[in-house]
Amino acid sequence: MITDRRAFIVENTELLPSPLVPEVKLHLATEAVTLWQMTEEALEQAGLPPPYWAFAWAGGQALARYILDNPETVRGKRVIDFAAGSGLVAVAAARAGAGHVIANDIDAFSHEAIRLNAAANAVRIDLLTNDIIGSDLDGCDVVLAADICYEQPTSERVERWFRVLAASGRPVLMGDPGRNFRPSSGMEKLAHYAVPTTRELEDNDVRSTDVWRILP
Repeated sequence: MITDRRAFIVENTELLPSPLVPEVKLHLATEAVTLWQMTEEALEQAGLPPPYWAFAWAGGQALARYILDNPETVRGKRVIDFAAGSGLVAVAAARAGAGHVIANDIDAFSHEAIRLNAAANAVRIDLLTNDIIGSDLDGCDVVLAADICYEQPTSERVERWFRVLAASGRPVLMGDPGRNFRPSSGMEKLAHYAVPTTRELEDNDVRSTDVWRILP
């Protein structure tokens, strides 16, 4: 059982630039470290949830790139990165000049990864560690999310929540490479990217990925 999550992350990742967002360095799993090769059974025995925080997923890279290229999206605003994973999108928002950045995830390993990645990029990110789906997010100006449409029940629940937030007038932006349960309508495409990835994570070396604005 892993007791020191921070040490585990440092020992089992490398600090590397994200392919589409080289300005941002993250603690990432690579072929050179054991974490990459651990099976689901081995992860369970180690008390480690699936390490989504250890990879720069295509949707997160695309959304981070969009924010850095369009800093007015977040500049001076209060921003939340939902299901933040590594914190890539949160780091990008902070670098783009957001006034206050909160990263939300329910995985305790993600919390440590976000702290490490914020420090590596010399930005401040606050953490929100509970399940916030359904919250009205008072005080938040912009909602960011990426790579969240994997499972149907959760995706449908999040979509309903996002539409409520969008109806309140707040931008809700999502990076997605065509996951199975992405909404089929009610979105405005803001940008498209060809995101370098790896076949160990995706089904291709480059993933076609879009940034969307959720509509009410």
